[in-house]
Amino acid sequence: MTANELRSKYIEFFKSKNHVEISGQSLIPENDPSVLFTMAGMHPLVPYLLGEKHPAGTRLTDYQKCIRTGDIEEVGDPSHLTCFEMLGNWSLGDYFKKESIAFSYEFLTSPKWLGLDPKKISVTVFAGDENAPRDEEAAGYWKENGMPEDKIAYLPASDNWWAAGPTGPCGPDTEIFYWVGEGLPPVGSNKGTDSANWMEIWNNVFMQYNRVDEKTLLPLEKKNVDTGMGLERTNCILQGKKSVYLTEVFQP
Repeated sequence: MTANELRSKYIEFFKSKNHVEISGQSLIPENDPSVLFTMAGMHPLVPYLLGEKHPAGTRLTDYQKCIRTGDIEEVGDPSHLTCFEMLGNWSLGDYFKKESIAFSYEFLTSPKWLGLDPKKISVTVFAGDENAPRDEEAAGYWKENGMPEDKIAYLPASDNWWAAGPTGPCGPDTEIFYWVGEGLPPVGSNKGTDSANWMEIWNNVFMQYNRVDEKTLLPLEKKNVDTGMGLERTNCILQGKKSVYLTEVFQP
């Protein structure tokens, strides 16, 4: 499967789940002084994640070019990029964790869509801290979809909490990883026990809060879902390549 085919399948899948396709935006953010570049698919949607009504409705999907430099020292390894493309879907006060997790797992594993091996998928969820509780709800929905307990890692906010910037919408997330080691992953292997052999391909963020300042989180009136799948990384997995730089996105 090529990157173009993956992009089309993603949009087709979410349209079948009653999402409306919207256009990606410029790499230069409009009306957002908090960032220099659009660093995530959700940046153009911040006003709607904070409660403004989107003209296309409450279920959206798109693809968005991004530039990110926060992890620039890792750029050049098999999975990190400075400029990349995110495939995204959003729920603006519509569905929440249960449906979001089910959608992701279906798209990844169903033979009709990507048909990835469930035995090679693991996830992480927020472990909880003084600001917010451990996300047992997300873990429970993963188990409902067949995810074994040993494939679920509970990690701290540094790994499983997403924010657009120092202020604004934020919340716990669940990240999805694919095994890039040899054979099948051993029992007990997940991102928490063996980070080298698991590549992150998708992040589902559960926007529950608005960060007003460093110490203040306020619950959002409407809970939202913001997800992003890395086009280049998932393309790499589907083609059995060892690096995103070996796919047709970069190669002649």
